[in-house]
Amino acid sequence: MLNEFSRTQLLLGEPAMERLKQAKVAVFGIGGVGGFTVEALARSGVGHFALFDDDRVCLTNINRQIIATRKTVGKKKVDVMKERILDINPKAQVEAYETFYGKDNADEFDLSAYDYLVDAIDTISSKLILIERAKAANVPIISCMGAGNKLDPTRFEVADIYETSVCPLARVMRNELRKRGIDSLKVVYSKEVALTPIDDDANSCKHNCICPPDTKRKCTIRRQVPGSISFVPSVAGLILAGEVVKDLTGIR
Repeated sequence: MLNEFSRTQLLLGEPAMERLKQAKVAVFGIGGVGGFTVEALARSGVGHFALFDDDRVCLTNINRQIIATRKTVGKKKVDVMKERILDINPKAQVEAYETFYGKDNADEFDLSAYDYLVDAIDTISSKLILIERAKAANVPIISCMGAGNKLDPTRFEVADIYETSVCPLARVMRNELRKRGIDSLKVVYSKEVALTPIDDDANSCKHNCICPPDTKRKCTIRRQVPGSISFVPSVAGLILAGEVVKDLTGIR
């Protein structure tokens, strides 16, 4: 019988589709990268999701985030993403956590409950905590490195963190993971040298914040607000999703 995943089943086969249906995937960070990751996983037939993000959709997200439209500005990202998943697959099970994963709440979540973890967080300290806990729980995890200030989506690669180069975030992560005794981590990273954002205070949310009311971590607390564009973080998110699907199904 034909269904919404029939074309995917033609590619992967019924056993693989059943594995995706039963899989539980947690995605941390539902922004430009994480949103497209979830979108692709939902359209691939993943049946169980846990979404982690404490942010709300901002007007400035419209240029790159799949959940951001004029109608969703001000809404919780996890709620918008949950609704979108269920519009794609009403049978999916979705847990939405309006929280920023970090040292203050990491103990509240049992990562061993999931079959795969996706790190699309943009804060180094939280990335490190999530990766440490994932490794301790022996749960597969893939992590996205820097996607801001980039223009060339063809420069993304999948590699172990210790095989990366060029990306400043990957360099910091390599050093910090080595200190923690973590000897491997699958990542998506770009070999493109980052551009320097144009210094324009008139168009910078660093000085002209328009974050929605009740936003917990406004852009004004950032040391630098990176530039971004629709076709870069989206590609990183789709690559992440592809690796998750291939790892869960064992198909290469």
